[in-house]
Amino acid sequence: MLEAFFIRSVIAGIGVALVAGPLGCFIVWRRMAYFGDAMAHSALLGVALGFLLDIEPAVGIIAVASLIALSLAALQRRGALAVDTLLGIFAHAALSLGLVVLGLMVWLRLDLMAYLFGDILAVTWAEVAWIYVGGACVLAVLALIWRPLLAATVHADLAQAEGVPVVAVQTAFMLLIALIIALAIKLVGVLLITSLLIIPAATARRFARTPEQMAAGAGLIGAAAVVAGLVASLNWDIASGPAIVVAASAAFAASLLVPVQSAR
Repeated sequence: MLEAFFIRSVIAGIGVALVAGPLGCFIVWRRMAYFGDAMAHSALLGVALGFLLDIEPAVGIIAVASLIALSLAALQRRGALAVDTLLGIFAHAALSLGLVVLGLMVWLRLDLMAYLFGDILAVTWAEVAWIYVGGACVLAVLALIWRPLLAATVHADLAQAEGVPVVAVQTAFMLLIALIIALAIKLVGVLLITSLLIIPAATARRFARTPEQMAAGAGLIGAAAVVAGLVASLNWDIASGPAIVVAASAAFAASLLVPVQSAR
């Protein structure tokens, strides 16, 4: 008979995977993998500020990630630096500042490894509820902006000419990434969140013929990777977060052996 903690972990992981998959598709299409890393690294600063201000760490994560997303959007419009340069600055500055702030809080006993690599087996029912409520909100907003965001992804200038509010849609997408990072940090950690967004989407891309098929496939592949990773973690006593990422990576490697046409 399965333990309650394992059931909670599976339910929570599937919830995050079903949301991360469709969002990850846009990250893959828009070649924004480094953006995902920058947002994920900012999560540690959000955790630190959450403890410092005595608020829920998830609230701190959303606040910091949203601030970085909005700052990036503003600096992109100014064109002062290349996007990859800005992302590099934000990613490393946020991660380092988060570690510094946590180090200064000498009164705080914190399992840093759990935040870096996740601790999905310790998830509670309250956190499961937060994942599904937050995930439903993310998917609802994504459904509302799906068509304009897809148009902006294919050709931003043409979409702008057709009346699509490109900047607003792209900013909304960045904020959705901030929210999914807050949802997923407990599961796979700061250093592995981006992989849960990208790898299932990259795998689904090889088999899907439409964007919608790719989004659905990414969610299902991510959910399967969660289950496989947790089973491996339980049977072989290995870290659950990395096990999930290894399972997703194995699925991607297997997909490379199948000659199929991908959706571009």
